[in-house]
Amino acid sequence: MNNRQTILIIEDEENITKLLRTILRTHGYNAIVATNANEGKSMASSHVPDLILLDLGLPDEDGINVIKQFREWTNIPVIVVSARSNDYDKVTALDLGADDYVTKPFSTDELLARIRTALRHKRVSFDEELKRTKLFVCGNLKIDFDKHFVTIGEEKVHLTNIEFKIMELLCKSSGKVLTHDYIMNAIWGPYAHNDNKILRVNMANLRRKIENNPADPKYIFTEPGVGYRMIEAD
Repeated sequence: MNNRQTILIIEDEENITKLLRTILRTHGYNAIVATNANEGKSMASSHVPDLILLDLGLPDEDGINVIKQFREWTNIPVIVVSARSNDYDKVTALDLGADDYVTKPFSTDELLARIRTALRHKRVSFDEELKRTKLFVCGNLKIDFDKHFVTIGEEKVHLTNIEFKIMELLCKSSGKVLTHDYIMNAIWGPYAHNDNKILRVNMANLRRKIENNPADPKYIFTEPGVGYRMIEAD
């Protein structure tokens, strides 16, 4: 899989967008861009980025409202990057769930440090959910959550970012059935299409990569009409 973390920039000023994209790509991140709130919410749902850089002064909706909507369905770290420097906006953004607040103009080093901190906190939080387990091992299947890779025996399996997130979610509740709606909301949020075709496509691709016989799976089982269940770890 591609180990580069993806950061979504939601910003309508072209010069700021170009600067942020250059900074991120130069330092090893994938950078994707939305120029308004609606596009940003859609891309957050479809791409499931590792972090979001959010401007507050968007043309179609105030960024404060966007933070509130994000926190109704996702814990993706959000760093506000805004020209608004008053305490009210900072406090409101943070109280609604933003992870950090950077005021324009900003230094490259400071922004990168804030990004690293937010991503590190996200990983620690997920590790706590997994009861600090760094590995999921079942038979020949091994998942290393810190290094973001999956192996079957000695062979490394290349997963997309979303496929790995599905694996994380299933492993966190291994042995339990997760419904289609639960998985859809956890991975893509409320802005995904109503049908679960995108889930079925990703699950089929995932099974082709980790199962010897996808029609007779050993690791991820289908509960017809309900959802999916990950085998329990060894």
